[in-house]
Amino acid sequence: MVAEVLGDYPNESAVWRAVAEKLGIDSAETLRNWLQQDQVDAGQRPVTTTEESAQIKAKKEIAELKRANEVLKAAAGSFAAELDRPHLRS
Repeated sequence: MVAEVLGDYPNESAVWRAVAEKLGIDSAETLRNWLQQDQVDAGQRPVTTTEESAQIKAKKEIAELKRANEVLKAAAGSFAAELDRPHLRS
């Protein structure tokens, strides 16, 4: 829709405001962000795509879960060692 009416307005900002209003979007900035993300996802902008961002986020979450798992394993080992030494507990 933005591309269709681009020539009818003096600048992109005016287009975003007009189209946002027609679509009932509260903010022209929101529409601009959506358009930019669409360009990124289509490979028209040299930035991380939505899919790439999701993959990066998933990899970070996996790494964090692995670290947390190692901490839990170490803590479990410590607790198990304490239980194996009842004579040291008072």
